[in-house]
Amino acid sequence: MRNRCRSCSDSRLLKEEAENFPIEFLYLRDDDIPRYVHDGVADIGIVGRNEHDEQNLPLEVLRDLGFSKCRLSIAVPQGFAYDGLKSLEGKRIATSYPGILARKLEEAGVDARIYEISGSVEITPSIGVADAICDLVSTGATLVSNGLQEVEVIYRSTAVMLVHPGLVEAKRVILDRLLLRIDAVMRADDYKYIMFNLPKEHLDQAAAIIGGMKSPTVTPLLDSGWCAVQTVVREERFWDVLEQLKNLGAQGILVTAIEKMAD
Repeated sequence: MRNRCRSCSDSRLLKEEAENFPIEFLYLRDDDIPRYVHDGVADIGIVGRNEHDEQNLPLEVLRDLGFSKCRLSIAVPQGFAYDGLKSLEGKRIATSYPGILARKLEEAGVDARIYEISGSVEITPSIGVADAICDLVSTGATLVSNGLQEVEVIYRSTAVMLVHPGLVEAKRVILDRLLLRIDAVMRADDYKYIMFNLPKEHLDQAAAIIGGMKSPTVTPLLDSGWCAVQTVVREERFWDVLEQLKNLGAQGILVTAIEKMAD
């Protein structure tokens, strides 16, 4: 989006303009972003799905961006006899996400007391404020250092893109242009570009294995019995495809990452 990264500018700035696209960036606290979008201060926002679902504002989720993965989990002190959410009946649970937790407990038919804490949730059991906690977990190291153990994941989150529901048409056009760029980068992450030499007699078999956007690109080589093949393969299939191509006699296999890819 920008020709220079944010680290090259003043890190104290909370607002910047892109140099090569009609968009302005606001750098906000994550829990402020859904409200700014809802109130029309910002047209779109990128924030953890957990903040969107916690505030439960009527915003459209345009894309799940896939990064910043985390989980919202129940954690209890070492020695707590945990046997599912029913073990929390009548207990005090500290959390920064009372909305998500309350809905989960209601689904499970559990009546517990929820204490909303803005930070340092992990310390609450050791000072007698709560019997258990519900907090975001990445590695779990903070829980362990506070004498807690993660016992159940109740929610998973990634970064999402939100949009103001009343976005005017002119801004929708700009948004579509932005989504084209984002989608091209996200899609490229799912594929590898591969090139290899192959005996022509195995070309049909190779084509059946690798597929491609429509069909592989095939170029004759100086050796009349060989051809060069170029195609894209999904990341999740790559190693299986590579093994099958090797079994067909493929040689000189080159694999490169794809920076951007669009239909």
